[in-house]
Amino acid sequence: MAEAHPFRPVDRAARTQRTLGSRQLAAMLPDPSGTRPAYRHLARAISALILDGRIALHVKLPAERELATALHTSRATITAVYDLLRESGYAHSRQGSGTWTALPDGRAPHGITRLLGPQDTAIDLARAAPGLSQQTLTEALSRVAPQLAEHVHTPGYHPYGLPELRAAIAERFTRRGLATVPEQILVTSGAQHALTLVLGLLCRPGDRLMVENPSYPNALEAMRRGRLRTVSVPVTDTGWDIEILESTLRQVVPQLAYLMPDFHNPTGCLMPEDERARTLCAAQRSGTWLVIDETLADLALDVPAPPPFATHATPDRTGQVITIGSMSKTHWGGLRIGWLRAPARLVTELAGQRVATDMGGSVLDQLLALTLLAQAADLLPPRLEQLRRRRTALAAALTAHLPQWTWHLPPGGLSLWVDLGEPIASALAERALDYGVRIEGGTHFATGPGLFERRLRIPYTVPSDTLHEAVRRMATALADGLPHPPTTRQQPHWVA
Repeated sequence: MAEAHPFRPVDRAARTQRTLGSRQLAAMLPDPSGTRPAYRHLARAISALILDGRIALHVKLPAERELATALHTSRATITAVYDLLRESGYAHSRQGSGTWTALPDGRAPHGITRLLGPQDTAIDLARAAPGLSQQTLTEALSRVAPQLAEHVHTPGYHPYGLPELRAAIAERFTRRGLATVPEQILVTSGAQHALTLVLGLLCRPGDRLMVENPSYPNALEAMRRGRLRTVSVPVTDTGWDIEILESTLRQVVPQLAYLMPDFHNPTGCLMPEDERARTLCAAQRSGTWLVIDETLADLALDVPAPPPFATHATPDRTGQVITIGSMSKTHWGGLRIGWLRAPARLVTELAGQRVATDMGGSVLDQLLALTLLAQAADLLPPRLEQLRRRRTALAAALTAHLPQWTWHLPPGGLSLWVDLGEPIASALAERALDYGVRIEGGTHFATGPGLFERRLRIPYTVPSDTLHEAVRRMATALADGLPHPPTTRQQPHWVA
């Protein structure tokens, strides 16, 4: 009998879902009535969903008769749709086994190129990530050079992370109120890497995960690629509905829950202390692992920085909480330094999984991170003040140029979650690129298709005058008229 995984219930069986249901696909497609020819309209919509990563590759499409029934159209129309998908390279058929999704040669899903925008002069509001000053980086490099020289005579592989950096991160948790030792820390290549490692170790295809809606697009993409089944709980402008969250944990009993309670991305909400305690109790009762993403926890603009989520757990239950963080939002995404805090035994398992992908992070980047973390008391306050000024500038620009839009001013974080008043976000994002502004509509933060078409996430991470110009350009694009319906041209999507 195979030995049970030490961090998984023994009765959880792996489930692989490789078939897309007819009703599920129909819900993702536009109404074909009134469009001529309907089969071309549907084929373009399906190929766009494949490129956008919302339909995975190598998934079996519904039988023609079933999809025709779900779409209230003829089987001949669906036959023509599948024929066109095969001709254009977005599907292939296997004799006796159906039609499967594919990609034409030379094409890649949008998720792969999400961070690879064309090198143009557009104002980038798709990536909520600040830069690092040249002076700060230069000074840090000068301090690191002698330390790096001490490492060049070693193999340079550190699957757990540099010991001194693990110690510094552990001390950081301890100062914030959560006693931590270096053995509980794994240094990763960013918070996204940390999440991917956790999903790979603790989850199997078909497992249920609880996520917030909206949520971080790259995290949602990692879950889709792991063929995990997400169950969402809403986060509104006023925060979490704690009763829905508790009932979801009780009724669904997810294997894992991914939450961003600290200046939630994209809403900016901060979970109250009592709701954190209730969430922990509910997760303990359901046996659910909590993955807490506190990448934005230090970016407290109007309130004190929150203590680690796990401080609300009883001493015997802190091991059920995995905390992930990174320097991307507080310092610079180019460092690619993140971490996770977990039970030491789990850290060992995760380090073993990590070796199969990258052996360990860059020693140079980790030494830089160590130097910058040591200067946090000097570097963070001016960064926070800069963000406050830019947040004020963005709010003023929106009030001046787009007074019909509304938002709640977040107490921290990097962006506004703006309500446009009408479902035009995708069309506006498409048209704004023609006016030199790159931004993503709210649907990219949704756990399901078609949601948050009234929303834009607008970061305040670029200079104030740039923010004002970006808002002016979006107002001009809106005044000049939007495509109706959107043309859905094949632009890559990249969000950070």
